[in-house]
Amino acid sequence: MQLLRRVYRFGSTKHRFASDITSTNRQKMNLFQAINNALDIELGANPKALLFGEDVKFGGVFRCSQGLNEKYGTDRVFNTPLCEQGIGAFGIGLASVGYTAIAEIQFGDYIFPAFDQIVNEAAKFRYRSGNQFNCGSLTIRSTWGAVGHGALYHSQSPEAYFAHTPGLKVVVPRDPIQAKGLLLASIRDKNPVIFFEPKALYRNAEDEVPLDDYELELSKAEVVQQGKHITLIGYGTSIRVLKEASKLAEKDGVSCEIIDLQTIYPYDGQTLVDSVKKTGRCIITHEAPQTCGMGAELSAFIQEKCFLHLEAPIKRVAGYDTPFPLVHEPIYLPDKFKIYEAIKQSVNY
Repeated sequence: MQLLRRVYRFGSTKHRFASDITSTNRQKMNLFQAINNALDIELGANPKALLFGEDVKFGGVFRCSQGLNEKYGTDRVFNTPLCEQGIGAFGIGLASVGYTAIAEIQFGDYIFPAFDQIVNEAAKFRYRSGNQFNCGSLTIRSTWGAVGHGALYHSQSPEAYFAHTPGLKVVVPRDPIQAKGLLLASIRDKNPVIFFEPKALYRNAEDEVPLDDYELELSKAEVVQQGKHITLIGYGTSIRVLKEASKLAEKDGVSCEIIDLQTIYPYDGQTLVDSVKKTGRCIITHEAPQTCGMGAELSAFIQEKCFLHLEAPIKRVAGYDTPFPLVHEPIYLPDKFKIYEAIKQSVNY
């Protein structure tokens, strides 16, 4: 087994950004297919990797584990009871005795029954034992964000709850290439990682994804568009919205720099600081409610580091401080027009 793992790790390539990948061996995939491909690679090369969750054996609600039970067997890809607390605890136990545990929580909205296990056990396992034991080989995958018809129980974005917890890493990808590379990096990272997958992008986001085994570095934000006048920061589905708002601003002669945070915690503060010192203005957006969301943390951090460089107050464009609505979802979500209005206010301050 050790020989297999050495060959496998040698075959994996690590990159800071997807643009650094030079492989021409690619295939068109949407986001759920890229997730499936990443899981297939890990299960195929790491005999201690186990994948489990509600309906995972049958391919999962969003088909991310499709075909993996047939390929690797029920000993390694299997269903669990409908008990998120049990899924979290089981994953911690597996990881603590040397397995690579890949747990799936079917909807991010239902991760809260496992909150105690994740926050009080997984995040503190290494610390409380003085590094004698750890469950760093635990990755918890879960869907995340709005989907168009999910209402209050299938649309939430709970990333800020976990970003408040030292000992965890929290990741949200924006497209299939990022999803595959960041997921493989999360699975192999020696810290518990919560990997949120934007369910609205499972079928809507497509790209030519490298078929090779590759990882994208965690805790590195990516500048996806260079600009001069204002910095726009987001993650997950919001990157598409920021690009649309940027096109509207371009017509006014405003050049927008767009940054994808990628790892929500611990985040890449230096990339944010470098950008805001250059542009002098900043807007942060996310689907989660505004109060105590990631925008609040990032605003405080950027203000502390860039105060003398700011030409306007940092603005947040986020969900409202209400439960997630059904019929009013288009009103609730940050869209290109809300962000465009914030850009105009910032530039004209």
